[in-house]
Amino acid sequence: MSVQQKATNVHWHAGNLTRAERFASLKTAGCTLWFTGLPSSGKSTIASALEQVIVQRGRHCYRLDGDNIRLGLNKNLGFSAEDRAENIRRIGEVAKLFADSGSVALTSFISPYRADRDAARALHEKDGLPFLEVFVDTPIEECEKRDPKGLYKKARAGEIKGFTG
Repeated sequence: MSVQQKATNVHWHAGNLTRAERFASLKTAGCTLWFTGLPSSGKSTIASALEQVIVQRGRHCYRLDGDNIRLGLNKNLGFSAEDRAENIRRIGEVAKLFADSGSVALTSFISPYRADRDAARALHEKDGLPFLEVFVDTPIEECEKRDPKGLYKKARAGEIKGFTG
């Protein structure tokens, strides 16, 4: 998805520290691990457990979770294809900033569209930052059993239009 730059009087300010200098000082490099999969597949659970392990080992790490992001940064977005694309675009940008800072960015989003995930990957690759996509491959029957929000039930009842799952 290509987004038009509306503000024309802005320029990237590189600062006084290069990424290489930052990574050398931190003795680590940043990256993004992008967890994708059906609702209730375990994306957030895996990302939360991994965040704990990474931080306990002394690495900087931050988890960006779909629900948490939609309660703040992306609270103005719904679930249309256009809004989903913008949701993932914004998350790709934020994850890239974390990775650039030397942190491990863990993202857990349904992110159903390949083009949106590819755009997030390209954003990282353009700046030489590692981006690893992890598909949490859980059978839909298991996702329905877990379903803490009752989304599958609501979707089957016709209460949720355009549900991924």
